[in-house]
Amino acid sequence: MKHSLASPLAALLIASLAACSQPAPPADNAPTVAGEPLATRAVMIGTEGPSLPACSSISRVKTGGTDVYWAPDETRAVKAKLAGGASVSLCEAAENDAWFGVVFAAPGTDPDMCGVGKSVPNAREYQGPCRWGWIKGGTVQLGG
Repeated sequence: MKHSLASPLAALLIASLAACSQPAPPADNAPTVAGEPLATRAVMIGTEGPSLPACSSISRVKTGGTDVYWAPDETRAVKAKLAGGASVSLCEAAENDAWFGVVFAAPGTDPDMCGVGKSVPNAREYQGPCRWGWIKGGTVQLGG
């Protein structure tokens, strides 16, 4: 009898330890929708030319926070959430400023590591190391 209980208990212990090894996502930037996005559109940096910073301004998310999307369109899956007051770099505008392509650092990391405050020789898709996505226009305090 003791032998037959040991296997299920060992399996339960291993499953419990495996679940604990996954770090919890940051509270203000946790993905809210699982699965594949309906579509994605990378944020472009350097669209203002090689003599200006890769992204035009640092702005702050307005009180109440905002959702970050995979592409500029409300029907797209939510990629992340940003808390009110979070800093974002505005890199691209779409649909007459109805949407902004933004780059933002993970909570607790230095926003300067994103590398969008310096110029790039040509416009290109942002590829890291920070996070990126699309937010609705009007959800940020421009230049804030």
